[in-house]
Amino acid sequence: LEIPKLGFLNIHASLLPKWRGAAPIQRAIMNRDEKIGVSIMKIKEQLDSGPVLISQELKLEQNTTHGEAENILSKLGADLLIKSLNIIKKGNPKFVEQIDSKATYAKKIEKNETKINWNLDAVKVLSHIHSLSPKPGAWFEFKKERFKILKAQISKLNGKVGTVLDENLSIACKSNSVQILELQRAGKKKQTTKEFLLGNKIIKNSILD
Repeated sequence: LEIPKLGFLNIHASLLPKWRGAAPIQRAIMNRDEKIGVSIMKIKEQLDSGPVLISQELKLEQNTTHGEAENILSKLGADLLIKSLNIIKKGNPKFVEQIDSKATYAKKIEKNETKINWNLDAVKVLSHIHSLSPKPGAWFEFKKERFKILKAQISKLNGKVGTVLDENLSIACKSNSVQILELQRAGKKKQTTKEFLLGNKIIKNSILD
């Protein structure tokens, strides 16, 4: 780290010191944060703890998936990196030390986190689905087959947890429900709910695991 005269720069997809670590975008969506962003910081030995040169925040919409946010933030990060290099080139970079006491950590996504828990409130189920879309994907089982949900929205319908409540794949949660908009069977291409239901029958009152 001491070899380069000006140090190493890193692009990190969070508003440091929040969400240091491997999965900042996923954890921000899962946590239902109001804002996400990108930080350009200098690398230190400790994980994502270096002083920040520049950052930019964006509003996180409820229905934004990890894939969509990642695409937006990657472009923003590239623009910020160029801006950072220009600041450094002018010879007056002002790096601001992070406040370690305010740091939170975005641990990597584990396989045991990917199954959907219908016993949670619909807003939590929705954020779980979108935080893992498109990869690794939040999933449920029906008749011993696994299905990933890639896009969904909140529905005000209520019923027994895990039950299909209508003909549009609205699934009951602890409170309210989640309507599936896009899904993917194991080994198949993703489909809209309308496309999926043309050839597959998960009918009203079915119970999902």
